[in-house]
Amino acid sequence: MNRLYYGDCLSIMRDEMNLSSIDLIYLDPPFSSNRNYNAIYKDETGRMLPDQVEAFCDTWELDTERERAIREMPVLMREVGIDDEIAEFWQMWMIALRKTQPRLLAYLSYMAQRLLLMRSILRPTGSIYLHCDPTASHYIKVLMDTIFGHENFLNEIIWSYRTGGVSKHWFGRKHDTLLFYAGNKKKHTFNVLKEPSYNRGFKPYRFKGVEEFKDSEGKWYTLASIRDVWEINAIGRSSKERLGYATQKPLALLERIITASTNEGDVVFDPFCGCATTLEAAHKLKRKWIGIDIAIHAIKRVAKVRLADRLRLVEGIDFTIEGVPRNLEGAKDLWERDKYHFQKWAVEEVDGFVTTKRTADGGIDGRLYFAVPRENDLQSMILEVKGGKNVTIADLRALHSVLEREEALMAGLIVMEPLGDRKLSNFKKLIADAGDFDVMGRLYPRMQILSVPEILEGKRFDTPGAVGRGDPQQAMALPISL
Repeated sequence: MNRLYYGDCLSIMRDEMNLSSIDLIYLDPPFSSNRNYNAIYKDETGRMLPDQVEAFCDTWELDTERERAIREMPVLMREVGIDDEIAEFWQMWMIALRKTQPRLLAYLSYMAQRLLLMRSILRPTGSIYLHCDPTASHYIKVLMDTIFGHENFLNEIIWSYRTGGVSKHWFGRKHDTLLFYAGNKKKHTFNVLKEPSYNRGFKPYRFKGVEEFKDSEGKWYTLASIRDVWEINAIGRSSKERLGYATQKPLALLERIITASTNEGDVVFDPFCGCATTLEAAHKLKRKWIGIDIAIHAIKRVAKVRLADRLRLVEGIDFTIEGVPRNLEGAKDLWERDKYHFQKWAVEEVDGFVTTKRTADGGIDGRLYFAVPRENDLQSMILEVKGGKNVTIADLRALHSVLEREEALMAGLIVMEPLGDRKLSNFKKLIADAGDFDVMGRLYPRMQILSVPEILEGKRFDTPGAVGRGDPQQAMALPISL
């Protein structure tokens, strides 16, 4: 059955996917360009979120996790059969980049970890297309040669488009790059595709085996094999395809890739599926599909708008959603497996947005944004998640201190299990002491607490209309319960 996963593709590929099980991988990962993707989370007023949203902002730092990945990379490469000489080259390259471009090094180590796993799940008859822009495409090419083998490189495809503005200081940047590799160059699936080749209105010279056609305007053309420069229109602002993603790719692009490199019934995998253009293209072409995204907002949007509304697919019959806790036991299991990911899930499930760093941010794990009348900027509730069993009044006092320090309007505490009667009574006293604030005659408690069972039952923090609770076509974040 088709599968949509919520989580980091690194852990899902490692723990959930079989070796040599995928026929085509298409990935459009976050580029190393420091672009902020929180535009997809505008509320109906058109206001942007004040802070960067973690899952859609490709800001890279050499934090503890990245440093560990860099140290382990030569070992991981040898484990999948990459020559020692290449592993040593990686080490030398990393030393050079650490001194000159540390953010790029962080990005490349992130990609290397995931590409190594993609190599292991790709069938020898399969292919991988990595979509990137000129910011890092030349570095990614070296990485792809290292992992998939230079001998398996097939094409550097240029996707050319005409949308957007131009600069007064350089030529208009109107193309992306797709790096196309085979699992095994001698075995990979490839279906030759053809497109019309016009002859300026004149009837072409006849060649044996070449068919001639006239289009609806009476122009003569032949069918020629598609070359490595693709002119496919990007998605316009008024397009019916648009779901609000700044980097959304057109269906026609994915349909071409899938048609060329798979056959009906093959498995197509997108590890950064975002708004799931790949999944829709695969479904229309009668391929099986697997998609992963690290943001619950994206998973909700895909499940509702793309799969249910547009494709009329039914969860449990046509596809499954994996990795989203459905009950308290599932939430506890996620906490034990990955505490940071549990924190992300809890924040996003209450329509909040996680902070940009994995490390503690002074008691702030996320924020829930809302509009207040006569205020130009969105206001926020700071969120803290406590997944352990021993939550004390000291934790609530610490959150109260953060609330005062940040001069925020509200603070919310998320705990794993409901509090006992005595503890709840003590918590309520401190919550009452924090007071309320008035919005058009409606009082909202400045401090609030929710347990995971309450969240799973659909309860949310009591705030003015939150950004993530509006119409999915307007607010660009879906309130459906998974």
